[in-house]
Amino acid sequence: MINMCVLVRIMELIQGTHKAPQDFISNMPDIVINNILDRLRFQDAVRTSVLSRNWRFKWTMLSQLVFDVDFFDSLETEEEEEDEDEEEEEEEEEEEEEDDNEDKGNNESIVSKLLLQLRGPITKFVLDIEHLSDAEDINNWILFLSRKGLTDLTIMNWDYSPLALPTNLFSCLELKHLQLRHCYFNNPPPSFHAFPNLLSLDLCVEFEDDIQLGEFITRCPVLEKFTKDDLFEMEKVNILEIAKQENLKILSLKFYNLDDESTITSSSTIFELVGSLPKLQELRLDFEEGRLIEGVGKKSFFTTFTCLKVLKLLNVCLDNGIVLSFAFELIRSSPNLQTFVITPSNWDADSPPQVDYDTTRLLQLQGVTFECMKGSENELRLIKYLLACSPSLKWMHIFSRFLKSAEEKLVFVRKLLKLYRASPVVEVELFWY
Repeated sequence: MINMCVLVRIMELIQGTHKAPQDFISNMPDIVINNILDRLRFQDAVRTSVLSRNWRFKWTMLSQLVFDVDFFDSLETEEEEEDEDEEEEEEEEEEEEEDDNEDKGNNESIVSKLLLQLRGPITKFVLDIEHLSDAEDINNWILFLSRKGLTDLTIMNWDYSPLALPTNLFSCLELKHLQLRHCYFNNPPPSFHAFPNLLSLDLCVEFEDDIQLGEFITRCPVLEKFTKDDLFEMEKVNILEIAKQENLKILSLKFYNLDDESTITSSSTIFELVGSLPKLQELRLDFEEGRLIEGVGKKSFFTTFTCLKVLKLLNVCLDNGIVLSFAFELIRSSPNLQTFVITPSNWDADSPPQVDYDTTRLLQLQGVTFECMKGSENELRLIKYLLACSPSLKWMHIFSRFLKSAEEKLVFVRKLLKLYRASPVVEVELFWY
Protein backbone atom coordinates (compact mmCIF):
# COMPACT_ATOMS: atom_id res chain seq x y z
CA MET A 1 0.00 0.00 0.00
CA ILE A 2 1.47 3.35 -1.08
CA ASN A 3 1.38 6.21 1.41
CA MET A 4 -0.50 9.27 0.17
CA CYS A 5 2.17 11.58 1.61
CA VAL A 6 4.78 9.95 -0.61
CA LEU A 7 2.68 10.58 -3.70
CA VAL A 8 2.08 14.21 -2.71
CA ARG A 9 5.83 14.72 -2.26
CA ILE A 10 6.41 13.34 -5.74
CA MET A 11 3.75 15.67 -7.12
CA GLU A 12 5.54 18.60 -5.49
CA LEU A 13 8.49 17.68 -7.63
CA ILE A 14 6.18 17.49 -10.62
CA GLN A 15 4.86 21.00 -9.99
CA GLY A 16 8.39 22.39 -9.79
CA THR A 17 8.52 23.08 -6.06
CA HIS A 18 11.98 21.56 -6.03
CA LYS A 19 12.82 22.50 -9.60
CA ALA A 20 11.97 19.16 -11.11
CA PRO A 21 12.76 19.17 -14.84
CA GLN A 22 9.43 17.67 -15.94
CA ASP A 23 6.23 15.95 -14.91
CA PHE A 24 7.64 12.45 -15.29
CA ILE A 25 4.81 10.63 -13.43
CA SER A 26 1.97 12.15 -15.45
CA ASN A 27 3.80 11.20 -18.62
CA MET A 28 3.92 7.55 -17.63
CA PRO A 29 1.69 5.11 -19.54
CA ASP A 30 -1.86 4.90 -18.21
CA ILE A 31 -1.38 1.27 -17.25
CA VAL A 32 1.48 2.26 -14.92
CA ILE A 33 -0.49 5.11 -13.35
CA ASN A 34 -3.49 2.84 -12.82
CA ASN A 35 -1.20 0.31 -11.18
CA ILE A 36 0.02 2.99 -8.77
CA LEU A 37 -3.50 4.18 -7.94
CA ASP A 38 -4.69 0.62 -7.30
CA ARG A 39 -2.12 0.42 -4.50
CA LEU A 40 -3.52 3.47 -2.72
CA ARG A 41 -6.44 3.39 -0.34
CA PHE A 42 -9.57 4.19 -2.31
CA GLN A 43 -10.12 7.53 -0.56
CA ASP A 44 -6.50 8.53 -1.25
CA ALA A 45 -6.78 7.55 -4.90
CA VAL A 46 -9.82 9.81 -5.25
CA ARG A 47 -7.93 12.67 -3.60
CA THR A 48 -5.32 12.60 -6.39
CA SER A 49 -7.91 14.44 -8.49
CA VAL A 50 -6.80 17.71 -6.82
CA LEU A 51 -3.11 17.28 -7.65
CA SER A 52 -3.44 18.82 -11.09
CA ARG A 53 -5.87 19.22 -13.97
CA ASN A 54 -4.26 16.26 -15.69
CA TRP A 55 -5.00 14.06 -12.67
CA ARG A 56 -8.62 15.09 -12.21
CA PHE A 57 -10.12 11.89 -13.65
CA LYS A 58 -7.22 9.46 -13.30
CA TRP A 59 -8.90 7.74 -10.34
CA THR A 60 -11.93 6.82 -12.46
CA MET A 61 -9.84 4.08 -14.06
CA LEU A 62 -9.35 2.23 -10.76
CA SER A 63 -9.71 -1.53 -11.17
CA GLN A 64 -9.34 -2.67 -7.53
CA LEU A 65 -11.82 -1.29 -5.00
CA VAL A 66 -11.67 -1.77 -1.23
CA PHE A 67 -14.57 -0.41 0.83
CA ASP A 68 -13.65 -1.43 4.36
CA VAL A 69 -14.14 -0.14 7.89
CA ASP A 70 -11.29 2.33 7.37
CA PHE A 71 -13.02 3.75 4.30
CA PHE A 72 -16.40 4.20 5.99
CA ASP A 73 -14.76 5.66 9.10
CA SER A 74 -13.01 8.23 6.93
CA LEU A 75 -16.37 9.24 5.45
CA GLU A 76 -17.87 9.73 8.90
CA THR A 77 -14.82 11.70 10.03
CA GLU A 78 -15.08 14.05 7.07
CA GLU A 79 -18.80 14.56 7.67
CA GLU A 80 -18.18 15.34 11.35
CA GLU A 81 -15.50 17.88 10.46
CA GLU A 82 -17.83 19.57 7.99
CA ASP A 83 -20.59 19.73 10.58
CA GLU A 84 -18.24 21.28 13.12
CA ASP A 85 -17.22 23.98 10.64
CA GLU A 86 -20.82 24.88 9.85
CA GLU A 87 -22.28 24.97 13.35
CA GLU A 88 -21.84 23.72 16.89
CA GLU A 89 -23.81 20.56 17.40
CA GLU A 90 -26.08 20.37 20.44
CA GLU A 91 -28.62 17.66 19.73
CA GLU A 92 -30.56 15.26 21.86
CA GLU A 93 -29.80 11.51 21.83
CA GLU A 94 -32.82 10.68 19.67
CA GLU A 95 -31.72 13.13 17.00
CA GLU A 96 -28.18 11.71 17.08
CA GLU A 97 -29.49 8.20 16.48
CA GLU A 98 -31.49 9.45 13.51
CA ASP A 99 -28.39 11.12 12.13
CA ASP A 100 -26.41 7.89 12.53
CA ASN A 101 -28.97 6.00 10.50
CA GLU A 102 -28.93 8.72 7.87
CA ASP A 103 -25.13 8.56 7.75
CA LYS A 104 -25.19 4.79 7.18
CA GLY A 105 -27.65 5.18 4.32
CA ASN A 106 -25.66 8.11 2.99
CA ASN A 107 -22.46 6.02 3.00
CA GLU A 108 -24.08 3.45 0.73
CA SER A 109 -25.30 6.26 -1.53
CA ILE A 110 -21.72 7.55 -1.76
CA VAL A 111 -20.45 4.10 -2.78
CA SER A 112 -23.11 3.90 -5.48
CA LYS A 113 -22.14 7.31 -6.86
CA LEU A 114 -18.45 6.43 -6.84
CA LEU A 115 -19.06 3.19 -8.71
CA LEU A 116 -21.01 4.97 -11.43
CA GLN A 117 -18.05 7.28 -12.09
CA LEU A 118 -15.61 4.45 -12.76
CA ARG A 119 -14.94 4.02 -16.47
CA GLY A 120 -12.66 1.00 -16.81
CA PRO A 121 -12.86 -2.70 -15.92
CA ILE A 122 -13.16 -3.58 -12.22
CA THR A 123 -11.35 -6.80 -11.40
CA LYS A 124 -11.41 -6.68 -7.58
CA PHE A 125 -14.13 -5.58 -5.16
CA VAL A 126 -13.90 -5.81 -1.36
CA LEU A 127 -16.82 -4.85 0.88
CA ASP A 128 -16.03 -5.05 4.60
CA ILE A 129 -18.97 -3.51 6.41
CA GLU A 130 -20.45 -3.48 9.91
CA HIS A 131 -23.95 -2.46 8.95
CA LEU A 132 -25.94 -2.32 5.74
CA SER A 133 -29.24 -0.47 5.90
CA ASP A 134 -30.47 -1.66 2.51
CA ALA A 135 -29.41 -4.98 0.97
CA GLU A 136 -30.77 -3.78 -2.36
CA ASP A 137 -27.67 -1.59 -2.67
CA ILE A 138 -25.44 -4.67 -2.79
CA ASN A 139 -27.77 -6.22 -5.33
CA ASN A 140 -27.25 -3.21 -7.59
CA TRP A 141 -23.49 -3.15 -6.97
CA ILE A 142 -23.08 -6.82 -7.86
CA LEU A 143 -25.15 -6.35 -11.01
CA PHE A 144 -22.93 -3.42 -11.98
CA LEU A 145 -19.72 -5.35 -11.23
CA SER A 146 -20.87 -8.42 -13.16
CA ARG A 147 -20.60 -6.33 -16.33
CA LYS A 148 -17.15 -5.00 -15.46
CA GLY A 149 -15.06 -8.18 -15.68
CA LEU A 150 -15.02 -8.89 -11.93
CA THR A 151 -12.59 -11.69 -11.00
CA ASP A 152 -12.07 -11.19 -7.23
CA LEU A 153 -15.01 -10.60 -4.86
CA THR A 154 -14.96 -10.34 -1.05
CA ILE A 155 -18.00 -9.56 1.11
CA MET A 156 -17.41 -9.41 4.87
CA ASN A 157 -20.62 -8.80 6.79
CA TRP A 158 -20.19 -8.05 10.51
CA ASP A 159 -23.82 -7.22 11.19
CA TYR A 160 -25.84 -9.42 13.54
CA SER A 161 -28.10 -10.62 10.73
CA PRO A 162 -26.74 -12.59 7.76
CA LEU A 163 -26.68 -10.79 4.45
CA ALA A 164 -28.88 -12.27 1.74
CA LEU A 165 -26.71 -12.60 -1.35
CA PRO A 166 -28.27 -11.32 -4.56
CA THR A 167 -28.92 -13.71 -7.42
CA ASN A 168 -26.81 -11.37 -9.56
CA LEU A 169 -23.80 -13.01 -7.94
CA PHE A 170 -24.38 -16.06 -10.12
CA SER A 171 -23.91 -13.93 -13.23
CA CYS A 172 -20.29 -13.14 -12.30
CA LEU A 173 -18.94 -16.01 -14.37
CA GLU A 174 -15.43 -14.55 -14.64
CA LEU A 175 -14.85 -14.87 -10.88
CA LYS A 176 -11.56 -16.50 -9.87
CA HIS A 177 -11.62 -15.69 -6.14
CA LEU A 178 -14.71 -15.54 -3.92
CA GLN A 179 -14.77 -14.87 -0.17
CA LEU A 180 -18.03 -14.54 1.77
CA ARG A 181 -18.59 -14.00 5.51
CA HIS A 182 -21.92 -14.18 7.35
CA CYS A 183 -23.98 -14.30 4.19
CA TYR A 184 -27.06 -16.22 3.15
CA PHE A 185 -27.32 -18.11 -0.15
CA ASN A 186 -30.58 -18.05 -2.04
CA ASN A 187 -31.47 -20.51 -4.77
CA PRO A 188 -29.39 -19.89 -7.90
CA PRO A 189 -31.38 -19.07 -11.03
CA PRO A 190 -32.14 -21.97 -13.41
CA SER A 191 -29.77 -20.45 -15.95
CA PHE A 192 -26.78 -20.85 -13.61
CA HIS A 193 -24.66 -23.91 -14.30
CA ALA A 194 -21.20 -23.22 -12.86
CA PHE A 195 -18.44 -20.79 -11.94
CA PRO A 196 -16.12 -22.08 -14.68
CA ASN A 197 -13.09 -19.99 -13.65
CA LEU A 198 -13.30 -20.03 -9.84
CA LEU A 199 -9.94 -20.99 -8.28
CA SER A 200 -10.42 -20.12 -4.59
CA LEU A 201 -13.55 -20.25 -2.45
CA ASP A 202 -13.70 -19.07 1.19
CA LEU A 203 -17.10 -19.50 2.81
CA CYS A 204 -18.75 -18.69 6.11
CA VAL A 205 -22.31 -18.75 4.87
CA GLU A 206 -25.77 -20.19 5.39
CA PHE A 207 -27.53 -22.27 2.76
CA GLU A 208 -31.21 -22.86 2.26
CA ASP A 209 -32.45 -26.25 3.41
CA ASP A 210 -32.66 -27.56 -0.12
CA ILE A 211 -29.20 -26.36 -1.09
CA GLN A 212 -26.24 -28.48 -0.09
CA LEU A 213 -22.74 -27.08 0.12
CA GLY A 214 -21.43 -30.09 -1.76
CA GLU A 215 -23.73 -29.37 -4.67
CA PHE A 216 -22.47 -25.80 -4.79
CA ILE A 217 -18.84 -26.94 -4.79
CA THR A 218 -19.44 -29.31 -7.69
CA ARG A 219 -20.28 -26.23 -9.76
CA CYS A 220 -16.69 -25.02 -9.38
CA PRO A 221 -14.86 -27.47 -11.68
CA VAL A 222 -11.36 -25.90 -11.51
CA LEU A 223 -11.33 -25.06 -7.78
CA GLU A 224 -7.82 -25.14 -6.26
CA LYS A 225 -8.39 -23.64 -2.80
CA PHE A 226 -11.39 -24.20 -0.54
CA THR A 227 -12.01 -22.87 2.98
CA LYS A 228 -15.10 -23.65 5.04
CA ASP A 229 -15.06 -21.73 8.31
CA ASP A 230 -18.56 -21.93 9.74
CA LEU A 231 -19.35 -23.44 13.13
CA PHE A 232 -23.10 -23.51 12.66
CA GLU A 233 -23.66 -25.02 9.23
CA MET A 234 -21.32 -28.02 9.20
CA GLU A 235 -24.28 -30.37 9.63
CA LYS A 236 -25.32 -29.51 6.08
CA VAL A 237 -22.00 -30.50 4.55
CA ASN A 238 -21.65 -33.76 2.69
CA ILE A 239 -17.91 -33.72 3.07
CA LEU A 240 -17.29 -36.37 0.45
CA GLU A 241 -18.66 -34.03 -2.21
CA ILE A 242 -15.45 -32.06 -1.71
CA ALA A 243 -13.56 -35.21 -2.68
CA LYS A 244 -14.75 -34.74 -6.25
CA GLN A 245 -12.54 -31.66 -6.63
CA GLU A 246 -9.48 -33.35 -8.11
CA ASN A 247 -7.72 -30.02 -8.75
CA LEU A 248 -7.87 -28.97 -5.09
CA LYS A 249 -4.45 -27.94 -3.73
CA ILE A 250 -5.37 -26.16 -0.48
CA LEU A 251 -8.14 -27.33 1.86
CA SER A 252 -9.16 -25.68 5.15
CA LEU A 253 -12.06 -27.01 7.25
CA LYS A 254 -13.37 -26.16 10.70
CA PHE A 255 -15.31 -28.89 12.48
CA TYR A 256 -17.68 -28.37 15.36
CA ASN A 257 -19.55 -30.89 17.48
CA LEU A 258 -18.06 -33.98 15.89
CA ASP A 259 -20.24 -36.15 18.11
CA ASP A 260 -23.14 -35.26 15.84
CA GLU A 261 -23.80 -38.17 13.50
CA SER A 262 -24.95 -35.80 10.77
CA THR A 263 -21.46 -34.41 10.22
CA ILE A 264 -17.97 -35.95 10.01
CA THR A 265 -17.70 -38.41 12.89
CA SER A 266 -14.62 -40.46 12.12
CA SER A 267 -11.01 -40.13 11.14
CA SER A 268 -11.67 -42.67 8.38
CA THR A 269 -13.93 -40.13 6.64
CA ILE A 270 -11.20 -37.51 6.79
CA PHE A 271 -8.64 -39.97 5.45
CA GLU A 272 -11.02 -40.91 2.66
CA LEU A 273 -11.46 -37.24 1.80
CA VAL A 274 -7.76 -36.37 1.81
CA GLY A 275 -6.84 -39.56 -0.02
CA SER A 276 -9.20 -38.69 -2.86
CA LEU A 277 -7.49 -35.35 -3.54
CA PRO A 278 -4.39 -36.30 -5.56
CA LYS A 279 -3.05 -32.73 -5.88
CA LEU A 280 -3.59 -31.61 -2.27
CA GLN A 281 -0.52 -29.73 -0.99
CA GLU A 282 -1.83 -27.95 2.11
CA LEU A 283 -4.36 -29.20 4.67
CA ARG A 284 -5.74 -27.19 7.60
CA LEU A 285 -8.13 -28.86 10.05
CA ASP A 286 -9.61 -26.92 12.97
CA PHE A 287 -11.42 -29.16 15.44
CA GLU A 288 -12.57 -26.32 17.72
CA GLU A 289 -14.07 -28.26 20.67
CA GLY A 290 -15.12 -31.36 18.73
CA ARG A 291 -13.90 -34.91 19.15
CA LEU A 292 -13.69 -37.93 16.91
CA ILE A 293 -15.95 -40.86 17.77
CA GLU A 294 -14.41 -43.30 20.24
CA GLY A 295 -12.75 -46.32 18.68
CA VAL A 296 -12.62 -45.16 15.07
CA GLY A 297 -9.29 -43.39 15.46
CA LYS A 298 -7.60 -46.66 16.42
CA LYS A 299 -8.05 -48.02 12.93
CA SER A 300 -4.89 -48.29 10.85
CA PHE A 301 -4.89 -46.56 7.46
CA PHE A 302 -2.68 -47.33 4.50
CA THR A 303 -3.34 -44.27 2.33
CA THR A 304 -0.27 -42.19 1.47
CA PHE A 305 -0.55 -38.47 0.77
CA THR A 306 2.51 -37.95 -1.39
CA CYS A 307 1.73 -34.35 -2.44
CA LEU A 308 0.91 -33.02 1.03
CA LYS A 309 3.59 -30.51 2.10
CA VAL A 310 1.85 -28.36 4.72
CA LEU A 311 -0.29 -29.73 7.57
CA LYS A 312 -2.01 -27.56 10.18
CA LEU A 313 -3.99 -29.14 13.03
CA LEU A 314 -5.72 -26.57 15.23
CA ASN A 315 -7.52 -27.01 18.54
CA VAL A 316 -6.64 -30.69 18.78
CA CYS A 317 -7.07 -32.41 22.13
CA LEU A 318 -3.76 -34.23 22.54
CA ASP A 319 -5.05 -35.70 25.78
CA ASN A 320 -7.60 -37.68 23.76
CA GLY A 321 -6.16 -40.95 22.47
CA ILE A 322 -8.42 -40.98 19.42
CA VAL A 323 -7.36 -37.52 18.30
CA LEU A 324 -3.68 -38.08 19.08
CA SER A 325 -3.67 -41.38 17.18
CA PHE A 326 -5.31 -39.63 14.26
CA ALA A 327 -2.66 -36.88 14.29
CA PHE A 328 0.17 -39.44 14.32
CA GLU A 329 -1.43 -41.44 11.52
CA LEU A 330 -1.89 -38.34 9.39
CA ILE A 331 1.76 -37.34 9.83
CA ARG A 332 2.99 -40.86 9.08
CA SER A 333 0.87 -40.96 5.93
CA SER A 334 2.52 -37.79 4.57
CA PRO A 335 6.10 -38.79 3.68
CA ASN A 336 6.85 -35.50 1.88
CA LEU A 337 5.45 -33.22 4.58
CA GLN A 338 7.65 -30.12 4.99
CA THR A 339 5.76 -27.86 7.41
CA PHE A 340 3.69 -28.96 10.40
CA VAL A 341 1.70 -26.60 12.66
CA ILE A 342 -0.28 -27.80 15.67
CA THR A 343 -2.31 -25.94 18.28
CA PRO A 344 -3.43 -28.06 21.26
CA SER A 345 -6.79 -27.18 22.75
CA ASN A 346 -7.30 -26.27 26.40
CA TRP A 347 -8.00 -29.57 28.08
CA ASP A 348 -7.81 -31.11 31.54
CA ALA A 349 -5.18 -33.70 32.40
CA ASP A 350 -6.19 -37.31 31.81
CA SER A 351 -4.55 -40.71 31.53
CA PRO A 352 -2.00 -41.09 28.69
CA PRO A 353 -3.59 -42.40 25.48
CA GLN A 354 -2.49 -45.66 23.92
CA VAL A 355 -0.48 -44.68 20.83
CA ASP A 356 1.91 -46.89 18.90
CA TYR A 357 5.06 -44.77 18.81
CA ASP A 358 7.18 -47.58 17.39
CA THR A 359 5.57 -47.60 13.94
CA THR A 360 7.73 -44.83 12.53
CA ARG A 361 9.07 -43.74 9.18
CA LEU A 362 11.43 -40.97 8.16
CA LEU A 363 9.78 -37.65 7.44
CA GLN A 364 10.82 -34.78 5.16
CA LEU A 365 9.79 -32.10 7.63
CA GLN A 366 11.73 -28.83 7.49
CA GLY A 367 9.73 -26.73 9.96
CA VAL A 368 7.44 -27.38 12.92
CA THR A 369 5.35 -24.92 14.95
CA PHE A 370 3.71 -25.77 18.28
CA GLU A 371 1.28 -23.10 19.46
CA CYS A 372 -0.20 -22.83 22.97
CA MET A 373 2.07 -25.57 24.29
CA LYS A 374 1.19 -26.70 27.80
CA GLY A 375 4.20 -28.93 28.41
CA SER A 376 2.27 -32.17 28.89
CA GLU A 377 3.73 -35.65 28.46
CA ASN A 378 1.65 -36.22 25.33
CA GLU A 379 3.02 -33.06 23.74
CA LEU A 380 6.55 -34.15 24.59
CA ARG A 381 5.86 -37.55 23.00
CA LEU A 382 4.83 -35.86 19.78
CA ILE A 383 7.89 -33.58 19.85
CA LYS A 384 10.10 -36.60 20.50
CA TYR A 385 8.65 -38.41 17.50
CA LEU A 386 9.07 -35.43 15.15
CA LEU A 387 12.66 -34.73 16.23
CA ALA A 388 13.66 -38.39 15.94
CA CYS A 389 12.11 -38.97 12.50
CA SER A 390 12.94 -35.71 10.70
CA PRO A 391 16.57 -35.68 9.48
CA SER A 392 15.90 -32.60 7.30
CA LEU A 393 14.30 -30.52 10.05
CA LYS A 394 15.68 -26.97 10.16
CA TRP A 395 13.60 -25.32 12.87
CA MET A 396 11.03 -26.01 15.56
CA HIS A 397 9.20 -23.10 17.18
CA ILE A 398 7.38 -23.73 20.45
CA PHE A 399 5.01 -21.10 21.86
CA SER A 400 3.67 -21.42 25.40
CA ARG A 401 1.53 -19.26 27.65
CA PHE A 402 0.83 -21.95 30.25
CA LEU A 403 4.30 -22.35 31.74
CA LYS A 404 4.48 -19.30 33.97
CA SER A 405 7.10 -19.89 36.66
CA ALA A 406 10.83 -20.08 36.01
CA GLU A 407 10.90 -23.55 37.56
CA GLU A 408 8.24 -24.91 35.18
CA LYS A 409 10.09 -23.48 32.21
CA LEU A 410 13.40 -24.97 33.37
CA VAL A 411 11.90 -28.44 33.82
CA PHE A 412 10.39 -28.31 30.34
CA VAL A 413 13.66 -27.14 28.75
CA ARG A 414 15.61 -29.94 30.44
CA LYS A 415 13.18 -32.50 29.01
CA LEU A 416 13.62 -31.03 25.54
CA LEU A 417 17.41 -31.17 25.76
CA LYS A 418 17.28 -34.92 26.45
CA LEU A 419 15.39 -35.69 23.23
CA TYR A 420 17.26 -37.24 20.30
CA ARG A 421 17.47 -35.10 17.16
CA ALA A 422 17.86 -36.78 13.78
CA SER A 423 18.71 -33.45 12.16
CA PRO A 424 22.16 -32.03 12.96
CA VAL A 425 21.10 -28.47 12.07
CA VAL A 426 17.68 -28.15 13.71
CA GLU A 427 17.18 -25.14 15.97
CA VAL A 428 14.54 -25.42 18.68
CA GLU A 429 13.30 -22.00 19.82
CA LEU A 430 11.00 -21.36 22.78
CA PHE A 431 8.70 -18.35 23.03
CA TRP A 432 7.00 -17.48 26.32
CA TYR A 433 4.02 -15.14 26.30
